[in-house]
Amino acid sequence: MMKRIELFGLPLDALNMHETLEVIEKSIDSNRQIHHVVVNAAKIVNAQKDVNLWESITHCDLINADGQAVVWASKILRRPLPARVAGIDLMECLVALAAKKNYRIFFLGAKEEVVSKVVAKYSDQYGNKLIAGYRNGYFTKEEEKAVAMQIAASKAHILFVAITSPKKELFLNTYKLDIQTPFIMGVGGSFDVVSGLIKRAPMWMQKTGLEWFYRVLQEPRRMWRRYLTTNTKFILLLVKEKIKQIYFGKVGVAYQSEKNLN
Repeated sequence: MMKRIELFGLPLDALNMHETLEVIEKSIDSNRQIHHVVVNAAKIVNAQKDVNLWESITHCDLINADGQAVVWASKILRRPLPARVAGIDLMECLVALAAKKNYRIFFLGAKEEVVSKVVAKYSDQYGNKLIAGYRNGYFTKEEEKAVAMQIAASKAHILFVAITSPKKELFLNTYKLDIQTPFIMGVGGSFDVVSGLIKRAPMWMQKTGLEWFYRVLQEPRRMWRRYLTTNTKFILLLVKEKIKQIYFGKVGVAYQSEKNLN
C-alpha cells in the first residue's frame, strides 16, 4: 500500500523518483493499468473551481508532485512529500526503462512536426522497436474515440500524452478503459523540450523553483499572465490553509492508497 497525503483537498503520493519507477515497472510487468498524473501549483489552483479537472486528478492511480512549490507547500503544511517528481524527468526515465525492458511506447500530442522529432530522436537513440505509434494532438471531440482505438490497437505498454490541461486529463479519464495501455501519463509540454523547440531551465532554476520564470522568459506574451495569476492564487491557498492549521489545529491526513500498486 502506498502512503498518500492530502494537500488542498487533493491526494498526492509520497514517493520519490525511484519509488515511482518501481511502482510503474511492476504494474506494466503484471499488465495492470496505472493512470498517472503530476500536479503543479497551476493545476492545483485550477482544480479548485474546475470540477471535471478535480475528478480527473482524484481518479488517477498514481499522483506525483511536479512543481517544487508543491513540495515546499507540503513541508510548510506539515504533510511533507519526499521530493519533486517532474513529469519530463519521469518520462525520460521511462523511455530508458522501456528500451531496457522491451516496452513499446505510443506518443500522442503536440504539433505533427514536434511529435515526429520526438519519435525520430528516441528511435535514433534506442531503436525503432521502442515506438508503438504516434499521433499529433490536434483532433476534435468527435475524433477522440477513434484516437483512443488507434492507441489500443498499437498494443503499447506506455502512453505519453502531450496535450494542454485540462484536455489531456479529461481525455485520459474518459477513454483509459478503451485504451487499455498499462501505463498512461500526461506529459504537458515535454515533447516541446525533447524536440528542441523549447529549452528547459538550468538545473539551479529547477531546484530553486524558478523553472516557471525561465518559461516566461522564453514565451513572455503567452505565459506571464498565466503564471502571475496562478502563482498568486497558490500562495493565497497556502496562506489560508496555514491559518486553518494555526487556529483550528488542522494538519490534514496521511493515509494509505486504496489501490495496492506495489
